[in-house]
Amino acid sequence: MAQKPSIPKGTRDFSPNEMARRNYIFNTIKDVFKIYGYQPIETPAMENLSTLLGKYGEEGDKLLFKILNSGDFLSKAPDELLQQKNSNKLTTKISEKGLRYDLTVPFARFVVQHRNDIVFPFKRYQIQPVWRADRPQKGRYREFYQCDVDVIGSNSLLNEVELTQIIDEVFGRLQINALVKINNRKILAGIAEAIGGAERIIDITVAIDKLDKIGLEKVNQEMLEKGISESAVERLQPILKLEGTTSEKLNQIEAVVGHTEIGEKGVAEVRKLFSYLDKLDLSTEVELDLTLARGLNYYTGAIFEVKAKDVQIGSICGGGRYDDLTGMFGLPDVSGVGVSFGAERIYDVLLQMDGFPEDSMESTKVMFVNFGEEEEKYCLEILQKVRQAGINAEIFPEAAKMKKQMNYANRKQIPFVVLAGDTEIQQQKVTLKDMKKGEQNLVAVSELIKILSE
Repeated sequence: MAQKPSIPKGTRDFSPNEMARRNYIFNTIKDVFKIYGYQPIETPAMENLSTLLGKYGEEGDKLLFKILNSGDFLSKAPDELLQQKNSNKLTTKISEKGLRYDLTVPFARFVVQHRNDIVFPFKRYQIQPVWRADRPQKGRYREFYQCDVDVIGSNSLLNEVELTQIIDEVFGRLQINALVKINNRKILAGIAEAIGGAERIIDITVAIDKLDKIGLEKVNQEMLEKGISESAVERLQPILKLEGTTSEKLNQIEAVVGHTEIGEKGVAEVRKLFSYLDKLDLSTEVELDLTLARGLNYYTGAIFEVKAKDVQIGSICGGGRYDDLTGMFGLPDVSGVGVSFGAERIYDVLLQMDGFPEDSMESTKVMFVNFGEEEEKYCLEILQKVRQAGINAEIFPEAAKMKKQMNYANRKQIPFVVLAGDTEIQQQKVTLKDMKKGEQNLVAVSELIKILSE
C-alpha cells in the first residue's frame, strides 16, 4: 500500500497563485530596500551550532532545529551519555550544525568573516527562510521567510529614522494600516536597575514582552515565579500602566530611571529619535510603548514592533539595535540596527483584508490556441515577438479539442486567448479574444502587442 504523502507540521506547500502573491510581497519589500541603498546577501540554511547557541536566550536556544552529524553520528558519543539519556549533553556530541533561527546572527557572522571585503557602514537586505521548533499555530510556522534589512558599523540614530521610513513605505505600498511601536532597551535596563533588579533584566524583559499576549496579572506572576522580588514587581506597576503623549510618557519614565546612567541614555535616545520622526510626513502611526521588550538578548538600544490595526495577528515586523553582536565572533564594538518583515504574517493579513491586487495573480497574460502543425509554426513566430515585448505568453502544447484548451485558459485565469487558423494566416493577422468580456477581434501583430501591453 502506497504511503500517504504529507509534510512536517508547521510547514506548507505553495501553489502557483500563492507564490504569485508571495512574490508580490517580496518584490514590494525588496523595491523599498533598494530605494534606501541596501544591497542583497544570502547565507547558508544551516550554520554551525557554535554560531547560533547563546544568541537568542534560553527560550530561543530550545527552538533551534539541530542537524545530526553525517554518517554514524552515535559512534563518537560516550557510552555514559547514551546511558544517561540526557538529550542536551548528547546533542553536543552528535550534532554540530543547525538550521538558522533568524537572519541577524548569520549576518553578524557574515560581517566578521567578510569584514575586509565590505564597506562600512554596511547596508544589507536578506530575504530567506528560517526555522524554529515552535508549536505551530495561526500565524506561527516552523519554516517561514524573513525579510531583513540592517545597517552595521554606525551608531547614528539616523539609521533608526531610516528604518522607520522603510517600515512606513513598505506598509504604505502594501496598503496595510499599521502601528509602529518603539522602545529602548536602555530604558528597560534603567527600569530594572531603578527597581532593584538590574541582574534580572532578561527575566524582566522576557516577561514584559508578553504583556499584550497574557495580560498584566500573568506577567506579574511570571516575574514572581522567576524569583524577582515582590517589591520590585510592585515598583514596576506604574511603568506598565503608563499613558499619555510621547513627551508625557518620557517625563514620567525619566522620573523613575533618570538617576541611572543607562536609563538616562535611553530616554535621551528616544527623545532624539522622536524629534526626527515628528518632522517627517509618515502615514503609519508611530508610538512609544515602554512595555515593548522583544525577547532577543542581543538588543541594546532602540527596539521596534509593528502590528496590523485591522487584523488580529501577532507582530508583522520587528527589530532593534545591537551594539556588539559581532563581538561574539571576534569583532568587538561594531554597532548595528535592523528590522525584519514577517512575510508569512503579512501574507495572512493581506489575505484576510482581500488586499492582493488582481494583477498579482496573473502568470500568463495570453495563450495561443493550437490548431495543428501549420498553425503552430505561424503562432511561434508571433509568440516570440509577444514575449520579446515583455508579455507573459504561452501556446497550448498540442492540438487538443477547443473545449479542453479553453478550459485550460479559464482554470489558469488567462485573460486573453489568441486564435490563428487558415483565415488569420492568409491575412497575416490573429483573432484576439478577451476572456472576461467574451469579445474577440481580428488584429494585426503590432496591434496585438499594443493591446496586451496596456
